Amino acid sequence: MFARKEKLYGFLLVLPSIIAVGIFVYGFIAWSVRVSLSDWVGLTADYTFAGLRNYIELFSDPRFHVDIRNTVIFTVVFVLGALIIGLFLAILLDQRLPGEGFFRGLFLFPMAISFIVTGVVWRWLMNPATSADRLSGYNLLFDSLGLDFLINQWHLTPTYGMAAIAMTAIWQMSGYTMALYLGGLRAVPEELREAARVDGASEFQMYRRIILPLLWPVTLSAVIILGHISLKVFDLIIAVAGKQLPLDVPSIYMWQTTFDGLFYGRGASIGILLLISVAFLIIPYLYYSLRSEGEE
Repeated sequence: MFARKEKLYGFLLVLPSIIAVGIFVYGFIAWSVRVSLSDWVGLTADYTFAGLRNYIELFSDPRFHVDIRNTVIFTVVFVLGALIIGLFLAILLDQRLPGEGFFRGLFLFPMAISFIVTGVVWRWLMNPATSADRLSGYNLLFDSLGLDFLINQWHLTPTYGMAAIAMTAIWQMSGYTMALYLGGLRAVPEELREAARVDGASEFQMYRRIILPLLWPVTLSAVIILGHISLKVFDLIIAVAGKQLPLDVPSIYMWQTTFDGLFYGRGASIGILLLISVAFLIIPYLYYSLRSEGEE
């Protein structure tokens, strides 16, 4: 009897949260799906059923093709850069050098800053002006060091504009990746390292063949977290470069389509596609995590 009352009280305790999530998350997702299948254009709601027309027109839109390409470039550069730098910093801190606490906080500090603030600072650092009287940021640094060949227009360069934008995200999130990897490194038993050294393994071989494979779950978690951030990036690009077609991504396209053009049906379809792309990352990860916990 007591156990039954305890379960009832527990259920009543979380019931408001369940209702709130059901309404404000899943309810609005269902409403967005309904809008994406409608002809809604303008401020007056129009739920006339249009089927998959918004999705079909979206995939035939050249601008959406540019968005997909930019998202892929940003995701690859951002995720790989944050993983490599984060792992490198974690390995350095794992050597237990003096001042580890200070450097750990220093590397984590950028994560406490919003993408808007980061974008405003990096907009100055990556000032695309190349004339001598308007140089600032990195271009001014290169000019002062006599490295004029490195002066460029950064995010305005057609070939690697999105890669330049990804540098700002790498700077902000590599410290978080470092924290994930450092936690994984500290979980590796010291006895295992000593056994590898006794067997004649060098430090490089020990990290490559023993420690890095053990960090695979950490790497997977980091890829999922960074990947979903990159898929829905919006404020960082707006803060650095504004609304420019060469740097366009689905989230910016959705904003302009919905609130500037008032094409609510198409805007909702972009939002649903973003949701599906994020789900493709998160759902397999959740399945893998639950399966691993079940096996343990």
